[in-house]
Amino acid sequence: MTETTDAVTARTATAGRRAAPGPPNRPARRAAPRRLLPRITPWLFLLVPLALLVTFTYVPVANMVYYSFTDWDGVSPDRNFTGVDNYTQIFTRPELFRVFFVSFYYLAASVFQIAVALYFATVLSFDLRFRNLFKGILFFPYLINGVAIGFVFLYFFQDGGTLDSVLGWFGAGTDHAWLGDPASANTSLAGVSVWRFTGLNFVLFLGAIQSIPGELYEAAQLDGASRWQQFRHIIAPSIKPVVSLSIILAISGSLSVFEIPYIMTGGATGTSTFVIQTVKLAFQFNKTGLASAAAVVLLLIILLITWIQRRLVPDEKVDLV
Repeated sequence: MTETTDAVTARTATAGRRAAPGPPNRPARRAAPRRLLPRITPWLFLLVPLALLVTFTYVPVANMVYYSFTDWDGVSPDRNFTGVDNYTQIFTRPELFRVFFVSFYYLAASVFQIAVALYFATVLSFDLRFRNLFKGILFFPYLINGVAIGFVFLYFFQDGGTLDSVLGWFGAGTDHAWLGDPASANTSLAGVSVWRFTGLNFVLFLGAIQSIPGELYEAAQLDGASRWQQFRHIIAPSIKPVVSLSIILAISGSLSVFEIPYIMTGGATGTSTFVIQTVKLAFQFNKTGLASAAAVVLLLIILLITWIQRRLVPDEKVDLV
């Protein structure tokens, strides 16, 4: 009995030594790079876009913030640190901050622009004759270069130009200088921006509306819902995120208007916007530091308005099915 127990104990010890884990073999080590490759592959594809983004976006923004604390003129190598003096000038000199009031013309025009785009997107989303033709007509102005639009409407609004000729056909001839006083000039320029950018909002709304399942319209028609009821209970809730995006674009766009007023009036007759003023400070008066501070202020205002808008109208998951 003793010998049998000793033999069993010896065999158990021998089996334990054989089952003891040894050092990892080489194939296991070679498998580690294979598991690492799928993790770094997405970053390899993102390497070039991220490099371009940092080089042409974040680095210039960082330089702009640095220049805003200096008195650099944009040419000389001397850059004296002035602290917050540039920002103090922007908020204490009325002529620098007053140009923001011009943006209210473009903001009001943006509200009208969104309403018109939403109306046409809703109408043309239904089965209508020549709807593809109307889609092209509405989107075509957005494809035209902004400089070309400025020159075209410069002749349109000049004395004895196209607008006066058309009004004369209806017996409403006028010798009013459309670009001669601040009120009519800013109203005319805002109208040009509506004509140009309505197509962009129209395409955004139309794409959102066409993504709504057709079964919802069929069910609404079976229940006797009118077009207005379909818009109110189906279309409007579905395109709420797109409307929110359009509002953000409208606000930021109204604060940073540049092309049309710069080409048509050059900022004269009270049509100078904040961006036009910033460009003049940098390239006409050689105050790059002050212009950089103005650009930083504009960026912060847009970010603040966007943050407030996102807090008031947060993203909501739309599920109508």
